[in-house]
Amino acid sequence: MRIRTRWPWITASASIVVSANPLGIDVIRSAFFSGEALSRGIWAPIVLAGFAISAALMLVEAMIRSWIWRRSIGSTTTNSYPTASVEREP
Repeated sequence: MRIRTRWPWITASASIVVSANPLGIDVIRSAFFSGEALSRGIWAPIVLAGFAISAALMLVEAMIRSWIWRRSIGSTTTNSYPTASVEREP
């Protein structure tokens, strides 16, 4: 597997898709900008938990990508041609 970047773009794109659709925007608006305290009290912990889960998944993806990237860098060798051993006569 070739990793070109360690940025967790898969999780970041999924988080944007989930939060940028009309339902996600409505939930975020209800959680932070609602005029009713009951609505804010119900939705705010749910949205904050979703943000925390999204951040944790991004961290896990970044760690996995970093591990794969370091592993692929370590597997490359600087000397791709085998050296021939030269025997000296006494």
